[in-house]
Amino acid sequence: MPPELKRWPERRVPVAGVDLLVRDLPGAAPELPPALFVHGLGGSSLNWTALGLMLNDTIRGIAPDLPGFGRTPLSGAAGISEQAAVLVELLEREYDQPVHVFGNSMGGASSVALAALRPDLVASLTLVSPALPHPRVSASALWFTALATPRLGPAVLERSARLPFERRFQASLAMVFGDPRSLAPEVRAAYEAELHRRDTDPWGRQATLDGARSILRSSLARPRRSLWADAAKVECPVLLIYGGRDRLVDARIRTKAQRTFPNARLLYLPQSGHVAQMEHPAEVARAFRQLIESNPTSD
Repeated sequence: MPPELKRWPERRVPVAGVDLLVRDLPGAAPELPPALFVHGLGGSSLNWTALGLMLNDTIRGIAPDLPGFGRTPLSGAAGISEQAAVLVELLEREYDQPVHVFGNSMGGASSVALAALRPDLVASLTLVSPALPHPRVSASALWFTALATPRLGPAVLERSARLPFERRFQASLAMVFGDPRSLAPEVRAAYEAELHRRDTDPWGRQATLDGARSILRSSLARPRRSLWADAAKVECPVLLIYGGRDRLVDARIRTKAQRTFPNARLLYLPQSGHVAQMEHPAEVARAFRQLIESNPTSD
């Protein structure tokens, strides 16, 4: 494992009937404003290490492995609303003031639900390719539909698991990153190590199926109960980040997103994929600093 990942201290926090693995951002002064980093479907707290270390002069923060992902066992369902409830309990245990919330993909959707449910807990939202409902049918939408189908979903995951690791690794790189060839060696090595570790998780497949079903349900929700309705309620400053090479979230939705959140600004990265915080962390860090500098009351 690259040395920069080892510097994140780990601990266990009892939340919602499970001991969450939580990583603490190292080197941050205790007087800095607090932050929370929320990974996406199939991800873990390690998805935020590069960005977090760039921001440890600006915020102090924690990055949990949500139930069913990383090194936290599955406890109940692993859907968007369940994740939001876990995040509420975690924030109430950890902090006595609003926090800057970072969310990627499904973690972005859960962060939106969190901010709509408990605005008192959130100082700002930074959303990297959030999994908000999209009107256009895409390859990723069809993939989520397949996973969400009761019999087809487990079969798809079983068939994928039988493929040689190197083939799955290359396919995952191509799906997640805009240009895998441009990745720093330590990022690539960390991602490969994480994929290896996922193969040993007994809860990983069920959590993936639960997450896919939750994302599909959110796309079918009635307008007044949708994540877009939640987005319209979020009054804190919002930074929206989309990648032009994202194969999972169509970046064309960025216009609707910026229009829906009452107080939003947009960072569009044409060369980035689905995890801009890993692929272009310097650009994301700079945009976040600009967000809070222009909204000083959100600290």
